[in-house]
Amino acid sequence: MNSTAKQTSVAKTMDAIGTAARNAATELARSTVTSRDAALQFASAVILERCDKIMAANNKDIISARKKGLSAAMLDRLALDKERIESMANGLLAIAAIPDPLGKILAEWSRPNGLDIARISVPLGVIGIIYESRPNVTADAAGLCLKSGNAVILRGGSESYNSSFAIYQCLIEGLQHAKIDAAAIQMVPTTNRSAVGYLLSSMNQFLDVVVPRGGKSLIERVRAEARVPVIGHLEGICHVYLHESADTEMAKQITVNAKLRRTGICGAAESLLIDAAAAERLVPEICAALTDRGCEVRGDATVQRLYEGSIAATEEDWSTEYLDSIISVRVVPDIHAATKHIASYGSGHTECIVAEDNEAAEIFFADVDSAILLHNASTQFADGGEFGMGAEIGIATDRIHARGPVGAEQLTSYKYLVRGAGQTRPG
Repeated sequence: MNSTAKQTSVAKTMDAIGTAARNAATELARSTVTSRDAALQFASAVILERCDKIMAANNKDIISARKKGLSAAMLDRLALDKERIESMANGLLAIAAIPDPLGKILAEWSRPNGLDIARISVPLGVIGIIYESRPNVTADAAGLCLKSGNAVILRGGSESYNSSFAIYQCLIEGLQHAKIDAAAIQMVPTTNRSAVGYLLSSMNQFLDVVVPRGGKSLIERVRAEARVPVIGHLEGICHVYLHESADTEMAKQITVNAKLRRTGICGAAESLLIDAAAAERLVPEICAALTDRGCEVRGDATVQRLYEGSIAATEEDWSTEYLDSIISVRVVPDIHAATKHIASYGSGHTECIVAEDNEAAEIFFADVDSAILLHNASTQFADGGEFGMGAEIGIATDRIHARGPVGAEQLTSYKYLVRGAGQTRPG
């Protein structure tokens, strides 16, 4: 098949998916939360039942990814084991357990002319989700869209196709069990990259919003090519700031966890800032703890003087999302210098302050403009599940519509219901 024929084939496939999704969205908006929850619960059970089949499909993806030379961080994102599959299934149950995000009265009031006005939550419509590596996104994203009454078109990365498809089949069984149109959840049936381009540029009549989940290059492409609104973030350059009042042991535990619990997630800390007043106490202790666990420390001149195991940081290090066992460390004069550094180099994702001084924490909260701010807690809590939202599609750093973890509630819009008794507007 020549390139023109391939493009025509992709267009026909994608248009058919879009048409089916739009029709399903109309039906889904009228569905009951009971039926949507039943679909999620049944899909969760099927995922557990097919754990071995999902791991076998994942193994095919892992073998292929290794042959392609994917990094250790990417392989970690791709890998599924029994624990991760159980977590995925439990995530669907958690989504089913959250309150119905639809039909909520967000505000209501009456006008002097007798009109009663209410603002209520409604689905966005049809959501396109483009993601890389992590097959668990298939379940999380589909589950959140279903709970919020949105039809979804999933386009996972080619490296995770077998895993994602095995999970997708479980979700379809959930829909069928609940007698919901199976087109409410669709997965692009090709790894052809042109399908992504077509979804972004030529499906605005079907899609209401696109959510990218992946690396910088993917998100840059989505933002450049999308003809519908985009919810997402470009990078996760997250900071841990150790105030001079920080308890040494707490600072060590939080920093190590924030950086190394999982290095490949967007909430992993990439830069560590330490107050000059506590540098001699904290730098050797914290940096040694990181190095002992296999993390490379790239420090400024003061860090290098205080900790021999560090190497020189470059200007580029302060704005790099490593997604690996590497961290940049800088000693700053005070809290104001720390917040200024975050404003200059951060991505607006997640920042943490470790401090016994509560007033310092309040200054940090007031002065730092990121989606998620934490006091004395690891940046790895930047997660919708940890926030009690069931799960998340991702962390949004934009200031329009959704910000922070994007859960079911963030996948809704609203409309106004105006009830009258024959009122007409005077000329």
